[in-house]
Amino acid sequence: MKVMGLLLGEFPDEYRIDVVDTIEMPQSGTAVSVEAIDDAFQTKMLDMLKQPGRAEQVVGWYHSHPGFGCWLSSVDMNTQQSFEALHPRAVAVVVDPIQSVKGKVVMDAFRLINPQTIMLGQEPRQTTSNLGHLNKPSIQGLIHGLNRHYYSIAVDFSRNELEEKMLLSLRQKKKLTDGLMLKPFDAHSKTNEQTIQEM
Repeated sequence: MKVMGLLLGEFPDEYRIDVVDTIEMPQSGTAVSVEAIDDAFQTKMLDMLKQPGRAEQVVGWYHSHPGFGCWLSSVDMNTQQSFEALHPRAVAVVVDPIQSVKGKVVMDAFRLINPQTIMLGQEPRQTTSNLGHLNKPSIQGLIHGLNRHYYSIAVDFSRNELEEKMLLSLRQKKKLTDGLMLKPFDAHSKTNEQTIQEM
């Protein structure tokens, strides 16, 4: 199942984009593309966020490509074009949750290449921070216009101590879902009894 939503955050300097939250959007999707179905949703959500005094703004959008890798379809490029019309530094983040269960988050961030800059012989990519890493372009991405119609930007995600601990506990399991399973009641009950007696 494909998902789509807004990225909330800020542009703290001319290089970085800090994403601090996401909001899922109502959408319709096919196997390889997804698009928003409620144009007024973004405006309503931003108005609601202002009520409690949150300062975040929309810095882009995200969507998933389950099992397809990270690249932009023609529908995705049209969606990104509308976000870049609102703010030229807006990004499109693509996540592949199917490939991510292998232990590493498969995710990339993109911006469009303006065809006019190429005709003028200018560098189409904006300068971004050196933080993070660039992914090696996939064959799928190159087939779908990576480095011709859009380019990848460096991604870095920070985690606090609790998030790191949770992710490490999931990695120690054979499957990602093993880390989310509950222990059988009998085993858990005995562990609790032992812990209480040791106290």
